Amino acid sequence: MRRNQSITDLDILAAKIRANVLEICRQRGGYAAQGVALADIAAALYFDEMRPDDDGWFRDRFVLSNGHDAIMTYAALAESGHYKMDDLRTYNADGGWVDQSPIEGQLGFEITAGSLGQGPSQSAGLAWALRQQGSDARVYCLFSDGELQEGNVWEGAMFAAHQKLDNLCYIIDNNDMQASGHAADVMAVEPVPKKFEAFGFKSRRISGTDMGELLDTFDEARATKGKPFAMICDTRLWDGIDCLQKALPMAHYTAKAAVDWDAGAAEITATLAALDAKR
Repeated sequence: MRRNQSITDLDILAAKIRANVLEICRQRGGYAAQGVALADIAAALYFDEMRPDDDGWFRDRFVLSNGHDAIMTYAALAESGHYKMDDLRTYNADGGWVDQSPIEGQLGFEITAGSLGQGPSQSAGLAWALRQQGSDARVYCLFSDGELQEGNVWEGAMFAAHQKLDNLCYIIDNNDMQASGHAADVMAVEPVPKKFEAFGFKSRRISGTDMGELLDTFDEARATKGKPFAMICDTRLWDGIDCLQKALPMAHYTAKAAVDWDAGAAEITATLAALDAKR
């Protein structure tokens, strides 16, 4: 197993990522609930799992499919020093370059995100191309459970399994929430693990906010040979900030007047203090 930092260290990074999400969205609103919920995944992925290269970036590739979750990437890369918070505070501003759904070529984003359901097939193509080139780089693709309602997702999954792309790991944000309501009500997608297994993947269902489970599952994905891997990560909007989860459990998009940002920030401060005491 490869561990660069302790679980407590990564939990602290996740809390800092949550704080960054609130700060970025404070001015004009945004997809804060998703960014907060994905902070543990971001900490595990960017600060432990993905291998750095010699140029200060990453040897492995990350593909974001659901563009509105870009807030997770912005917040994580601010913590790593790749983005400045002063720039990220222009998130969602008219005429600004920090888009809610970023375009290909922007730092941290392999594809133009926002057309939902495209990431899984594009990441499968990327994983196949890297293998053809003899690269040992791995590809990680994050997408939402709502995107499982798109046929293109399953075309990509079929291709990935047929090509035995064991350098590909899907990360499904399984929060049962989309713009129109609960995914189970709009178009049910469960049982997600069994569906991926039927397509030829190895799969594992975990809590998307349990750092130990995330690290163990990334280990399992890397050890899996001859087939791609699907991590089904159960989350809920605002996971990690209890006061906001209770106040706004259905907040797919959060306007600046809808949240007591100070209360959320205060809870994160308390969380950081408790984690720091554990070191």
